[in-house]
Amino acid sequence: MEKETLRIEGFSDAVFAIAVTLLVLDLHVPEKDAIKNGSDLLVYIENQWPAFLAFILSFFSIFIMWVNHHKIFKQIYSRNSAIMFANGLILFLVSAVSYPTALLARYFDGEASSVVVALYTWIFVFINLAYNLLWFLASRDKKLLRPGITDAAIRKIHNNYLYGLPIYVIALIFSFWIPIVSLMIILGLWIFWALSSGKIEMSMKE
Repeated sequence: MEKETLRIEGFSDAVFAIAVTLLVLDLHVPEKDAIKNGSDLLVYIENQWPAFLAFILSFFSIFIMWVNHHKIFKQIYSRNSAIMFANGLILFLVSAVSYPTALLARYFDGEASSVVVALYTWIFVFINLAYNLLWFLASRDKKLLRPGITDAAIRKIHNNYLYGLPIYVIALIFSFWIPIVSLMIILGLWIFWALSSGKIEMSMKE
């Protein structure tokens, strides 16, 4: 079967690359006149820790999303309008990550921390739902998937994405009371998605 999703994948790669690039815009160097010596520079960098935290969290979140996007489209060989729009929803949400990242960088160490962490977590809840939607639309018709994929492999991928949703919801709940715990849960989900992408790779070989 000839693969019909190459243009979708190429366009998606470009959007992921732009989304990652936008994140660095929230890392600022100090004005030249504001820094008199090395100690001043170190103090400035230390005070910028929320910006570095937000950048690291978002960069690796988008990177892992890109890895899983690549793996999921190794399974999808054909496309229809539903798949294209579901993928477009993922790209829309990924491109929007830079805004809550900027809010997190600026307000995490202030009184608005719970609000900005909640907004930051919400975007990943929606992204997870969009990934689940994409795979649901693709897997309900096996003719759209790679030849020879098994029902067990389809279920494995479905469960892989579905398991992340309640964890994101838990992170969202914590964001209103203990924001740092919410970010730690998101950090833990890096590990989950990074490891689970290997399950998708194994499913490709079944």
